[in-house]
Amino acid sequence: MTFSELSLIEPILTALEKKGYKHPTPIQNKAIPHILAGRDVLGCAQTGTGKTAAFAIPILQILDKNIPSQKRSISTLILTPTRELAIQIEENIVDYGASLKSSYCVIFGGVSQQQQTQKLRKGVDILIATPGRLLDLHQQGFIDLRHIKQFVLDEADRMLDMGFIHDVKKIIQLIPKNRQTLFFSATMPKTIQQLANSILNNPVTVTVAPVSSATEKVEQRLYFSEKEAKKDTLIRLVNESNCDSVLVFTRTKHGADKVARFLNKVKITAAAIHGNKTQNARQKALNDFKDGKTKVLVATDIVARGIDIVELELVVNYEIPNIAETYVHRIGRTGRAGKTGLAISLCETTEKPYVKDIEKILGTKIPVFSL
Repeated sequence: MTFSELSLIEPILTALEKKGYKHPTPIQNKAIPHILAGRDVLGCAQTGTGKTAAFAIPILQILDKNIPSQKRSISTLILTPTRELAIQIEENIVDYGASLKSSYCVIFGGVSQQQQTQKLRKGVDILIATPGRLLDLHQQGFIDLRHIKQFVLDEADRMLDMGFIHDVKKIIQLIPKNRQTLFFSATMPKTIQQLANSILNNPVTVTVAPVSSATEKVEQRLYFSEKEAKKDTLIRLVNESNCDSVLVFTRTKHGADKVARFLNKVKITAAAIHGNKTQNARQKALNDFKDGKTKVLVATDIVARGIDIVELELVVNYEIPNIAETYVHRIGRTGRAGKTGLAISLCETTEKPYVKDIEKILGTKIPVFSL
């Protein structure tokens, strides 16, 4: 199957070709035709499956047929939990819609609203937003949601984890009931399934790579290392890996800062990215990492799903996540877009129960290695 077989318009096919995309991923192959046909879609797909393109591509095509000549009103709302994800979605829309006339705006908190409101005043077709800033600007009168025709709820389970579900429900009350809804989540806990049932109309369900199965492109390794030895273990692993880009995960913001500091002390360029950093600091750290200026990016889980780097070679769990599904999301940062990847986990004695939980959902043991 090629993208040309999905009835996509020439400008989008040309944009995809420039990006080097030849064949749609399973979720793109399954979801795009239904979205183009106007159906509601319930998508369950783990990170790294090409989910963003699965909704961005058909939305751009639908909008291209209906671009108004007068001032634009927001016809597509894409709601996402974090700034990093919002920016990632914006980058995808810019790439896929390079030759199209659709206008867009991305809004999120943590930065001045001035540039965002200036763009909104000019009129946009697509609004990519985080819940808090959306409700804030709507209350101020900058955003009119009465003309929404497509509503995308992305990373619904992360919305639940971050406590945004009440905000999401408020937003749903503000948009027209007669709309196309695209609902995506990496996992489907009961609360998320109930939310999906309440807002979707006769949806097509698209399930790809359930969370219990980590991507086959990622080699997994487990190293037992007590807390006091983890520092030296990580330094050795990074130095011996010969990798240009390494993503390290910690459970806490303080832990992320601590790891970045000791790596920099031994001349390994590193930066931390987490919720306490300003938006500018987070974006600079991410851009420096993507550009190869920084070898190691140390992150907490709250920002993890917005990190989309195809060439990422190595993920290290400096601390084992205490939620098993989080492990799958973490290691899914590597082995993307057909590439292979390596995921290493450093486990101290107190974290062994977490490893057991992870192996239970994986259905297999993580191979144990030693230095």
